[in-house]
Amino acid sequence: MTALTVLSAETPSLVQSVDWLAIAPVVITAAVGLLVLVADLFVSERHKPLLGWISVAGLAAATATLLPLRAGDRTTFCLTSDPAACSYAADHFALVIQFLVLAGALVTALLSVTAVRDARMPAGEYWFLLLSSAAGAALLPASRDLATLIVALEVASLPAFALVGMRRGDRLSSEAALKFFLSSVTATAVSLMGVSFVYAATGSLHLTQIADRLEDVPGQLDTLAMAGVALTLVGFAFKTAAVPFHFWVPDTYVGAPLPIAGYLSVIGKAVGFTGLILVTVIAFPAYSDIWGPALAVLAALTMTVGNVGALRQSADRPNSAVRLLAWSSVGQAGYLLVPIAAAAYSGRDQIGSTVAYALMYAAVNLGAFAVAALVARTKPLHRISDYHGLYAERPLAALSLAFFLLCLAGLPPGIIGLFAKVTVFRSAVDAGLGWLAVVMAINVVIALYYYLRWTALLFRGPEAVEGSESTAGAQTRTRAPWPVTAAIVVTAITAVVLSGAPQLILRVASGSLFAQ
Repeated sequence: MTALTVLSAETPSLVQSVDWLAIAPVVITAAVGLLVLVADLFVSERHKPLLGWISVAGLAAATATLLPLRAGDRTTFCLTSDPAACSYAADHFALVIQFLVLAGALVTALLSVTAVRDARMPAGEYWFLLLSSAAGAALLPASRDLATLIVALEVASLPAFALVGMRRGDRLSSEAALKFFLSSVTATAVSLMGVSFVYAATGSLHLTQIADRLEDVPGQLDTLAMAGVALTLVGFAFKTAAVPFHFWVPDTYVGAPLPIAGYLSVIGKAVGFTGLILVTVIAFPAYSDIWGPALAVLAALTMTVGNVGALRQSADRPNSAVRLLAWSSVGQAGYLLVPIAAAAYSGRDQIGSTVAYALMYAAVNLGAFAVAALVARTKPLHRISDYHGLYAERPLAALSLAFFLLCLAGLPPGIIGLFAKVTVFRSAVDAGLGWLAVVMAINVVIALYYYLRWTALLFRGPEAVEGSESTAGAQTRTRAPWPVTAAIVVTAITAVVLSGAPQLILRVASGSLFAQ
């Protein structure tokens, strides 16, 4: 008995306690997804819409569980031999991104309630896939080891392939899903190879331990470590749709159901940027002289190609509105990359500017897709010209879309867009990246043209609308479904509140989001 006591005292316990409150947002989202999948087997076709409302309630509950965690000081799944090395951290960075993801998924769910019914998509599968993807996206910002990071990335991405191709029999939908699948699989393969090289060089998967061991890599492993860092970053660049890994974005957005296109533009992008932030500023600071300049060049290329692509969209071309938003999202990705590149030169606190910009972008871009979903109910070709004279038909929708576009452009009264761009611009200047700040300023001017052109179209008189199709569309206008209206109202109120209190964004941009 004495020998057993001595042995147990000398052997470290392998049993870990789990902080269930810290992981509650992810667990609730995943559990509701499983509940919906099982319930789909027993619910009659007439009651299938209930599955959507259960999903909305689950996402709302998961978002609410972030409130008790706002102190940002919880960790769990830590090594017993090194309590500082944890696989899950509910710090301020994780909580802000989880709020963005879950709130964005909630708006997507509101838009999807009507879309699933109208397009006759399989309800159980749709809601299960959406919740599964949201659970993976919520797990990713709290991941603090490479294995959990990759698993979360794939849990967020794999269901999205099926969601994009959910419209059965639609050639564009199938083509979009295939392109998205092939690009994501390539990204994952490259990332996994990079992760394996990093593990071989450091002997650890925990981000904090990798950072420490990369500071003193043996000479014979230095090339292996550098290759691992480069490949890991290339894999995440695919996910963020950074140039030249952006080719899948326009066709995927066009082929996907409109709520899913909005979801990918915000939550899908947040997933990629979150992973990129975690591996650069936490795991790979020792190689900042390599990834810093590389990300700066990627940022310049991405914002330029994205804005030029949006500028080239013809107003009368089918799907031109969705394509413009798709190319715009590529351009916005370039702005989001700027503070990450700046963090290589002036410290990881610059990451707050990316997070602040992502919060603004999420609210207004989802709002723009919500208005697009409303307009598409009577004008399904998704053309920019379909918005001609929208103010005369739907004044509140037109005013909301105008405000969203002005926020994206960074013009008053969209003050929050202006402040978010200023924080990103300042991060480049503070890091000594003056050339990147100049490139960003030029791209902001380019973006003004296509955002203002679309905005002006909304307020042109109805007599200027030509063509019998547009007239017929105006005559057959129906009342907007209230879930779509609710999505527009929620995003519009959020954007207005942020514009009225920009200090909220500035506080995120200037604060330290990671636990010291």
